[in-house]
Amino acid sequence: MMACFTHIALHVQDVDKCVEFYQQYAGLILVRERHVHGKHIIWLAELGKESCFIFVILPGGPGHQQADNDFSHLGFALSDKKRVDDIAKKAAQTGILLWPPKQEPFPVGYYCGVLDPDGNRVEFSYGQPLGDNALEREE
Repeated sequence: MMACFTHIALHVQDVDKCVEFYQQYAGLILVRERHVHGKHIIWLAELGKESCFIFVILPGGPGHQQADNDFSHLGFALSDKKRVDDIAKKAAQTGILLWPPKQEPFPVGYYCGVLDPDGNRVEFSYGQPLGDNALEREE
């Protein structure tokens, strides 16, 4: 049997702020709340994909510190360039825009980068061969 990628978990300082961020910016929905040993654990997912892939937010993390030359990030595909621009504008207004919108050659596409409340880098893109709106194109 092949492995099936089911979730990513982030250990964050402020669960509520991170949940709000991913709900507002990525449109994720609350799937499950767990209370384990006094800790509030949240499961988020895309609407309709709750049994395919989840994003777990765990409390008590140290905060994420990332070097400028470390491009580790989470990536979310969007339906068009305007949505990338809208997110970048919203992020700029709140002081969390990391990378302004930029067009790169296929397969990277059009993207911007935003910092979540814990300091994780999050990319919002259009034009990559990934996700529901994937563009199919050979290089």
